[in-house]
Amino acid sequence: MSTISKNSLESSLLQLECHFTWTLLKQDVDLDDLELKIDDQPEFFIQNDVTNYNILSYVCYLRNSNEEALRNLQKAEEVVQKNYPDEIARKSLVTWGNYAWIYYHMERYKEAQTYASKVENSCKSLSSAAQWKIQLPEIDAEKGWTFLRFGRKYYERAKNCFENALKNEPNSPEFNTGYAITMYRLESWSYSESKDASPSFEILKRAVELNPTDTFIMALLALKFQDLNRADEGERYIEEVMQKTPDLPHSLRYAAKFYRRKGKTDKALEILKKALAATPKSSFLHHQLGLCYRKKLFQLKNTTRYPPREQVEELIQLSIFHFKTATDQNKFFFTACIDLANMYAEKKMYKEAEETFQKAFEINILFDNQRQTFYYNYGNFQRFHMKSESEAIRCYIEALKIKEDPYIIKRCKTVLIKLLGQRIQRESGDATDFATLGLVHNLSDEKHEAIKCYEKAVSLCPDNEEYLSALCELRLFISN
Repeated sequence: MSTISKNSLESSLLQLECHFTWTLLKQDVDLDDLELKIDDQPEFFIQNDVTNYNILSYVCYLRNSNEEALRNLQKAEEVVQKNYPDEIARKSLVTWGNYAWIYYHMERYKEAQTYASKVENSCKSLSSAAQWKIQLPEIDAEKGWTFLRFGRKYYERAKNCFENALKNEPNSPEFNTGYAITMYRLESWSYSESKDASPSFEILKRAVELNPTDTFIMALLALKFQDLNRADEGERYIEEVMQKTPDLPHSLRYAAKFYRRKGKTDKALEILKKALAATPKSSFLHHQLGLCYRKKLFQLKNTTRYPPREQVEELIQLSIFHFKTATDQNKFFFTACIDLANMYAEKKMYKEAEETFQKAFEINILFDNQRQTFYYNYGNFQRFHMKSESEAIRCYIEALKIKEDPYIIKRCKTVLIKLLGQRIQRESGDATDFATLGLVHNLSDEKHEAIKCYEKAVSLCPDNEEYLSALCELRLFISN
């Protein structure tokens, strides 16, 4: 193929609606874990195996397994032919776009052009105004499911896709379910002072009404009831989940989470073990098991003056095993990394704890709330286990700078004021401690208290430009 023809083909391919043009980055996802989730949870896609096979095909491409990628696309085509014989073109546009791109990367340009032309011709037949792409709710939904699979970074884009799909088909059970799952996940990462407000609640209820047999979305609604302090209503849904799909791991895992949060740890463990038998490599299930054993450990320590050492050791070891398995299965599992590091510290395995904390901090994508969680937990590790007060203070301040979790902000402020107050008393007033305390007050919007601290720091160290600058900025702020 000539250079001109190749460039023309690439220009056409870039206009297609498919996984290769949706900016899905390899570094954003653990490919092994993604593949396992699709294999373990086919019901997640509301019986839409076409979406499954398209994602698996793209994963194979990212692994440089193009032949396997083509086999998955062939399976997607077979599903369309079987389930949608009268809508083959409409249901195959994304699949054909992926075909074109994979053949292009294999330097099989003739086949690439063939599939690009199939998309072009189909778009024209479906809409006279379209050439390479067409606005279809099915494509919006497929994008939404794909973004949902690629993790938190893509959730806002998933939300937009499902909203677009619902504009055309507001009563679609699949689109409502995708939208509800996305909103639930977005909300789970946000922090609200109110336990009574939940944008996802009505959306979840609507999805359950339209999907009365979908126990996965039912389990999420139950958890949302629990979030809103309406656990009794939520439990009725969980009981229905257990009755309708007693062997479905993807629904069971959320039923277990419900019971763990309710304090029924043994029941949660029983459900998780059953789910794990069906999906033994699930990072989510291993993490939930670790949380259950950790909860039993803390309950034992809090209710028994002298807890049996063997029992304590066993619970610590079980927690470590499951947290570590979760992080081995999914290297991007930040929460499991932090939980594992803390449990290593509990067992006085400080070298392993330090390594795991650093592993958590080096995860490719860390959101602000995760960085805040890291600094808070690492600060606790330095304070209580490594006995490094200075490093703990540094970490707590970094956590305080990030305005995300109100609980962490409050805890860090309280601890910093206590630690710095003790240092000031102990050392008869060190300029650095006064300046640091001033920073704490400033970060907490307590400007007058901050000014007093910086004035004290400047009186002890009058030539320090950093203290003078901070004091000057604060005075200007107050005067304005």
